[in-house]
Amino acid sequence: MKSYGQFCPVAKAAELFCERWTPLILRDLAGGATRFSQLQRGVPLVSPSLLSRRLKQLEAEGIVERRHSPTGRSWTYHLTEAGLEFAPIIEALGVWGQRWTRRELAEHEMDLTVLLWAMEGSVHPDAFGERRAVVEVVFVDQPAHKCRWWFMNEGGRCQLCLEEPDFGVDVYLRISLADMIYIWRGDLTLARALDTERLAMHGTAAFRGAVTHWLGVSSLAHIKSRRSSGADR
Repeated sequence: MKSYGQFCPVAKAAELFCERWTPLILRDLAGGATRFSQLQRGVPLVSPSLLSRRLKQLEAEGIVERRHSPTGRSWTYHLTEAGLEFAPIIEALGVWGQRWTRRELAEHEMDLTVLLWAMEGSVHPDAFGERRAVVEVVFVDQPAHKCRWWFMNEGGRCQLCLEEPDFGVDVYLRISLADMIYIWRGDLTLARALDTERLAMHGTAAFRGAVTHWLGVSSLAHIKSRRSSGADR
């Protein structure tokens, strides 16, 4: 961890918080991630060894604590009191980013893994009622081995599936990766995506109607862009 060589409390806090990847790790911990695999999904460009090293640094500084998992075979990670005080700072950064940095995304910023993780955590599985429902999302601009994904909704929970469930699919969505990110980020409304055929939806009327309530967006999607170029798509 690099030092600014100052006793100023802003400098001391920045030494901890501004270390590369640390804000994103704290973001995911504040959002409810507890397992190493969940943290990996939130920062897929970080190697396991570097993620482990960052977690150890945060633990040594009293920001994160490790606990035995319920099985006792692995560890879970949790913010301490000191770590929880970073939560409003992380939210404020997100608000600022949503307000002042939104623009057309560059190709290297459109991470499929991060989007899938975000979608799984933001959808509303209760939109389908008591029935089990499977939503297949096809990203039309992705290679064949990465274009089809399934979200199984059952018992008030949603689970991302890497393979098609045996009991079939109830509703199909076809969209580009960029447009799904724009919907999740709040730049493109679901209604506009459907009207302009950027999103195609197939299934019974009941399931199509449920999807409009199922598909969640970022908790910051309501923050309007203040860039002169705007962000509406």
